Amino acid sequence: MTNQITIALTFIIFLALIVSVGIYSATKKQNTTTDYILASREVNPWLTALSAMSTGQSGLLFLGQVGFAYKIGISSIWLVIGWAIGDYLAWLLFFKRLRRVSEATSSDTVSDFLAQNNRGDRWISIVSGIIIIAFLGSYAASQLVAGSKALNVVFGWNYHLGIILGAAIVIIYCFSGGVRAEIWTDAVQGIIMIGSLLLLLSVAIANCGGFIELWSKLGNIDVKLVNLSPTNLPLGFIPFFIGWIVAGFGVVGQPHILVRAMAIDSADNVNKALNIKTLASLTTSFSALGIGLSSRVLLPDLINGGDPELALPYLAHELLPSLFVGLMLAGVFAATMSTADSQILCCSAALTQDIFPGLANSYRWVKLGTLSITIIVLSIALAGDDNVFLLITFSWSALASGLGPLLLLRVLQFPVSTPVALLMMSVGIAFSIAWSLVFKWSDIIYEALPGMSAGLLVYFIAQFFWSKRSFLLRK
Repeated sequence: MTNQITIALTFIIFLALIVSVGIYSATKKQNTTTDYILASREVNPWLTALSAMSTGQSGLLFLGQVGFAYKIGISSIWLVIGWAIGDYLAWLLFFKRLRRVSEATSSDTVSDFLAQNNRGDRWISIVSGIIIIAFLGSYAASQLVAGSKALNVVFGWNYHLGIILGAAIVIIYCFSGGVRAEIWTDAVQGIIMIGSLLLLLSVAIANCGGFIELWSKLGNIDVKLVNLSPTNLPLGFIPFFIGWIVAGFGVVGQPHILVRAMAIDSADNVNKALNIKTLASLTTSFSALGIGLSSRVLLPDLINGGDPELALPYLAHELLPSLFVGLMLAGVFAATMSTADSQILCCSAALTQDIFPGLANSYRWVKLGTLSITIIVLSIALAGDDNVFLLITFSWSALASGLGPLLLLRVLQFPVSTPVALLMMSVGIAFSIAWSLVFKWSDIIYEALPGMSAGLLVYFIAQFFWSKRSFLLRK
């Protein structure tokens, strides 16, 4: 009982610290929609980096990635490496230009950027806004589920109670200072993420007897766990690995991360933020991988009838003193909540700025839009699937396939007509969903690759026929 009280007190204290940072950020806010959505484009690179890292990982890292490593072993390293390569390339090649072009075109939201002075741009704004609300809303719901699962392990709370608590905290974040509150709280919880993961990893490996002993014990459980090459890949390793590189590159379709590049104080600071973010992300990702592998040795029963996605909170509860269990739990919960509030705010912006632009200049209506989106996300979380890894990767691929190809063309300032833009978004999402749910080929190649390829193919086919038509007219 004493341990539970210590855990609860530590959890509450650290959570209160993070929430108070969000509330304090309100002292810096301006009552304008641009400040609420983009923090007046004044965010420094350190905050941008830590925020992008934590909001991009969160539930996927603490639960999904740990559970994935627990189930398939060391071959899960290719997800980490491939994703990191793709993410780095996207930031390096496109995000500096995104910052410049978004400011030059006065684009405050991702949908606004995609529409970009196009004839019929209202349809681009509406369709992309609907895509953002549908899939980013589902993504946000998965974060509420992830935070609730962590609370269930330690306190035994009903999943629904944790989801409702998370939604309440999200409202506090969003109402206190908009995207500035998100970024500040993300940075704090990013530091907590790094520290808590490294602590648990060190203790877990020590309890396994060191790296060599861990490797030996994994091999004794199942030789596949120490096989670097994933098994059962009909097309071989290369297409599988390229699929995860494209998954990381799919960050170009994730509005909650794109707005951080749009909000940084200068395009010249994007690469600095990228280097900080990459170092932090690799630290947390490899820590999560190690924790998943250690959990397979120390908590073998989770594979039979348990939930491998709960390996991290179970392991923390098993190995760490109560004080640090509370810290770890606060890190997991805050990470998921800060990601959820980033996504909810992007959905709110899509609703009030893009789908119903008549509300765009009303600060009160923007906040009401945020409340409405939170209620929708809460409903999805209460009714949805509890597999965090699948929920997140599916939503990520749909957004990457639907928005990513068009965003790349806009960043490069290539001309795209409204019909072609709408077709690119529709075909990209349809192909991604069919690949995953109809053909069930995601284990062979992650669906972001065929989805994004299909969207770009639509553009090139349209360009080919347009060029051919223009040539015939000239003759």
